[in-house]
Amino acid sequence: MSIKKQFLKNKPMVKVTFEVSKEIANDATSINLLSEHNQWKPIEFKKFKNGKFKVAENISSEDRQGFQFIYQVTSETGIQSTLLPDDVDSYVDNGMNDGGKNAVLLLSE
Repeated sequence: MSIKKQFLKNKPMVKVTFEVSKEIANDATSINLLSEHNQWKPIEFKKFKNGKFKVAENISSEDRQGFQFIYQVTSETGIQSTLLPDDVDSYVDNGMNDGGKNAVLLLSE
């Protein structure tokens, strides 16, 4: 998994590219980004022929210093699970009573 941040020079925005390798995706048929930057609405990753999943989002850094997110993975059998990337700035309790976490990415250089 990898996350790349590109700070745009002309706007207070950060282009964030999220990528999940074939090995990590395992038998996933789809992966969605769920994030507070867009009120937790699913953003579908594109699946490439080599098995990698990738999505890029322009996120405003004007009104936020960072954001929480998770990856929602759907397997070949239709089972959904949560995947947390390992290259994030921190993790926080997701507010549910299941002990789960959300990943946190800061929008600073």
